[in-house]
Amino acid sequence: MNWYLKVLRNYVNFSGRARRREYWMFVLISMLIGMALTLVETGGKIPDPDQYTVLPSLYYLAVFLPGLAVAVRRLHDTGRSGWWLLIGIIPFLGSVVLLVFMCLDSAAENKYGPNPKTPVDGHAGVIS
Repeated sequence: MNWYLKVLRNYVNFSGRARRREYWMFVLISMLIGMALTLVETGGKIPDPDQYTVLPSLYYLAVFLPGLAVAVRRLHDTGRSGWWLLIGIIPFLGSVVLLVFMCLDSAAENKYGPNPKTPVDGHAGVIS
């Protein structure tokens, strides 16, 4: 949950880098919240595909900017510009390329900053 809240706190920060864990935890928790809101709105029933649900739509609208910011920071972490998000416009192939980029490991220190996995205080171990 801390990774999710970290993204929400940095909702307009398009500079810097985001680790894989930060990005994927935000995606996972956002999807779970969206599904829960859908079930609440439909009374626990699976909604009809043609049915419009308001609560999840409002939620996804609210987290659009933080999601965009963390995606740009994630691309920065792999050494790519945030403009690579536009490749998602290409049907199917663009989504596959973005999925691969989002799954890649952090690059070494690059023009977007130091590797977020590197301990700052010189101690090895888990970075919080």
